[in-house]
Amino acid sequence: MTFSSMYSDKLIRQWCLDHRPRSASMQNESAFDRNLEHALDTRRQAQSLLALKPRWDESVADFTSADFLSLTRTGQIREVFLAEISSHPNFELGASGSRLQFGNYTYINEVEQEIADFHGSEVAYITQSTYGANLGVLSSVPLPGDAIVYDEFVHASSHEGFQLSVAEHKIAFRHNDPDDLREVLARLKHDYPVFETGTRSVLICVESFYSMDGDVCQLRELVQVANDEFPLGNAQFIMDEAHSIGVIGEKGRGLVSILGLEKAVAIRIHAASKALGAVGGVILCNKSVRSSILNNARSLTFSCAPSFPMVASIRAGYQLLIKGETEEAQARIQRNVEHLLRAITSNSVWDDAVDEGIISIPFREDWEDRPFHTHIVPLCTRPRHEMFLFFHLLENNINAYPFAFPIVPKGKSRVRLVVHAHNTASQIEKLASTICDWAQEMLEIERSSSTSTLPSAARKVYEMQAALLD
Repeated sequence: MTFSSMYSDKLIRQWCLDHRPRSASMQNESAFDRNLEHALDTRRQAQSLLALKPRWDESVADFTSADFLSLTRTGQIREVFLAEISSHPNFELGASGSRLQFGNYTYINEVEQEIADFHGSEVAYITQSTYGANLGVLSSVPLPGDAIVYDEFVHASSHEGFQLSVAEHKIAFRHNDPDDLREVLARLKHDYPVFETGTRSVLICVESFYSMDGDVCQLRELVQVANDEFPLGNAQFIMDEAHSIGVIGEKGRGLVSILGLEKAVAIRIHAASKALGAVGGVILCNKSVRSSILNNARSLTFSCAPSFPMVASIRAGYQLLIKGETEEAQARIQRNVEHLLRAITSNSVWDDAVDEGIISIPFREDWEDRPFHTHIVPLCTRPRHEMFLFFHLLENNINAYPFAFPIVPKGKSRVRLVVHAHNTASQIEKLASTICDWAQEMLEIERSSSTSTLPSAARKVYEMQAALLD
């Protein structure tokens, strides 16, 4: 049993092998390893094991990677990076210390100031990763007695940061809901007078684009709520802009810039590893916040500073933004998302599939009237059906990954589409028709009297899996 392309066949075979139970065959191994594999077998049985996947080539339609602006695929970022490296022929490869020691070299300070100026921030602070930036901020800025109030859908890195934080209160509010935020803030003031007097602070954690749902933060409304409830200014925002940098705003500055709220958001966290095609994270803040990070963020303070090549890659990405050389790619993302949504929703099967609960795209009502679109388009399915859709797309040489609990809430399984500048009109049309073909097949299964509930691509996968187990 094989799939239609070399890549899909290779990936599915690897998936089948990865999901083969292992603990029973490890009787001669150490108890430590057996215990680990026994725990992993639980994931294998649920078909939710995370494992390394082979990388695909350009023959596979890419609706997965973080190369949103296609700077990596086109080689554009590489050319600027190599030019930057060649203009500093005597650079030192390693930072040779933390930022508080030998690692605070001139070049990293110059690049940070360029980034801060571009974003209208007092200072910028470069970190090894965006994940690390979130951990560093949340573990260092909230003080004892402070509160962290967060959108229930914030990224996993934020939740890790909450665990490290010394903040006394950590409270979620309903996703993107200003009214619920108001209730949470009002309750904090009522129950703990220190917040109303301003002797303790509230840090409100949100994201510009939510990475699993692809919707846009209602930032202006949320800021207004915070200002109403805390006029002394002790409620401040931490905005994760990992997915909006490079994608929206003048020269790709992001959501905060589009809304003109640079002064209303205390901390912004940007990713260099997605649209910019580099690696690392950037914290935008004022000097007081940066000093708190330097003194309290153990994950950053006790790490070696970013190396020269890493900072050079970040500078290369920002130079492309600053010079306006990514604006056409930015516009192509918008056109591609519109083309995809139009192609899917105009298909004759779509409305029936949505009505029957087979598939849906959340937060896309009235999408034609929106000023801009996010590049993330989730296809929500019933539990386990995200794997069926993933197999169906892969059979058609399209790569878009499935997500299920615990990455997303229980009952909220999905395949996440990531739209890029390099996606062609024909790829998008094929993607839309393939999705709707799968939806049609699922409708037919549901309406038939057959006992078979597996669509064709999933049957092939499970037959392959059974053969490999023999």
